[in-house]
Formats: sequence, C-alpha cells, structure tokens
Amino acid sequence: MALDARRTQAYFALLEAGSLLQTLMEDQLKRDGDLSYLQFFLLARLAQAPDGRMRMTDLADTLIHSRSGLSYQATKLEAAGLLRREPSPDDERSVTAVITDQGRERLEKVLPGHVALVEQGMFEALDDQQADALADALGAVRDRLRTLAPSAAERRRGRN
Repeated sequence: MALDARRTQAYFALLEAGSLLQTLMEDQLKRDGDLSYLQFFLLARLAQAPDGRMRMTDLADTLIHSRSGLSYQATKLEAAGLLRREPSPDDERSVTAVITDQGRERLEKVLPGHVALVEQGMFEALDDQQADALADALGAVRDRLRTLAPSAAERRRGRN
C-alpha cells in the first residue's frame, strides 16, 4: 500500500523543511552561542520547566533522544557551567537536570538570532491562517506520534 500523491508530497515537504530548518538552526546556534541544536533544545526545555529543573528521563522523552546521548550532552553543558545535575528529590534512582544562571544567559544570547531565523525561515512564508493550520496539523501529528513512539525507558528495556 502506498501513499497517494498529495500525502507523499506533504510527507517529503515536512522532512525537507525540518531538515533545512534544523541545519540553519545548528549553524546559528553554533555561531551565536557555541551550542548544538540538542544542547539548545535541552536548555530551552529546562528554562521552561518549573524551577528550571526536569528529571533526565523526562528530558530524554521530551527531546526524543536516548538517555545515554542526553547524558553525554548534559556532561558537556555541565562542564561549561550551563546546567548542573543533582539527585532527584522524588526518586533516589533518578537524576534531575537544573539550568544555571549561566545557562539562562547563554539562552538569552542565542534567542534573538534563533527567533529571527524561525520567523524568517518559517513564518514569513505563511499567513496567519496558514500558521494556525500548520500549528493544528503538526500538533495533531506530534500527539499521534507520541502515542506510537516508545519512551526512553521502553527503548532502553528493548535493547536489554
């Protein structure tokens, strides 16, 4: 069974647009703040979290990344003073990542260029109605895919 022509077109446009946007973001983040795309996303999620903290397992699920890969990136950010890790107050087996003041400052440094890139590369191509439709459509796709994708813990158990 194959996708029809319109769905194939939508699928490939989504993949290509996502790849192009991520490539441009990676260049901007490296240039403006010496951050990788994943490091930026990690810091941004922490900055939005209550008290600037999240369990590493929850971050891995949010970022759709392996726990070991995320731990590697957290080690690099910790060495740079942008986050710290501490035992979880709720579960002695869990580790919590916390954004530092330096991490917030680095985000503030890269955000203007990041927002400008997203605005120029994505939203200047759309009118308000298209932007609303895109937000609704991608939100529905994301929500559906989240029900299909295994969590970081499930992926890890599957490898063992």
